[in-house]
Amino acid sequence: AVSEFDLSRSHASSSVPPRPTTTTTSTMGVSTTALVLLGAATAVRAFTNPAAAGAAVARSATALGAKSASVPFLEAPPALDGTMPGDKQFDPLGFSSIDWNMAEVIIPKKAWAATEGISMLYWMREAELKHGRICMLAIVGYILVDMGFHFPGPKYAGLSSLEAHDVMVANGNMGFLLLVVGVLELINGVAISQAANGSGRAPGDFALDAFSLTATPEKKAYLLESEITHCRLAMFAFSGLVTQSALTEKAFPYF
Repeated sequence: AVSEFDLSRSHASSSVPPRPTTTTTSTMGVSTTALVLLGAATAVRAFTNPAAAGAAVARSATALGAKSASVPFLEAPPALDGTMPGDKQFDPLGFSSIDWNMAEVIIPKKAWAATEGISMLYWMREAELKHGRICMLAIVGYILVDMGFHFPGPKYAGLSSLEAHDVMVANGNMGFLLLVVGVLELINGVAISQAANGSGRAPGDFALDAFSLTATPEKKAYLLESEITHCRLAMFAFSGLVTQSALTEKAFPYF
């Protein structure tokens, strides 16, 4: 005979749902733990080995499309590959990618076929260096005049840099300056023409190194990088300098 206790235990067992299997849960737990450990190991390796981290970033950039070093949310301009001094891949408007042979601007049309051409990037770097060098000189000259350094003669006495242009035009001094600038531009034009014909001249290179400061490739690379950095800074600084001088109409330091 079946006892009342056995019937009660049988009924209770049949009413309790079966326990779910733990195989899937255990597998998921092991996988999650493994991923966490793998991530931690990768982070430690990247922290202790920057080269490995850099290589990983480079592989990701190659796989997903290289991004600009200076504007990370934009694609890196194709023409800016990092080989040019001061190249930070900053070209949000894409000027460096314009397909236009700039030799057409300075070389007669009948001679175009005989040239290798000048890329837009070469032309813009030439212009950048020229304007930067002028601004570096202009900052020094502008401040020196406002500190009291003038040409001898009564017509230059008490002259400020802000007033100098109009006074020089009125006195006829700008003609000589125009002549000097014209000669320099002719020299520059010859250098660019030679570059268009395959001379291999780098932008802005006039072979002026009387003290052999670029005797080694390392020194040359360092100085070229420093020059373009100072050129860019000088262009911004001169704009601010003249603006401050015009707003305050005071001598150096213009406040």
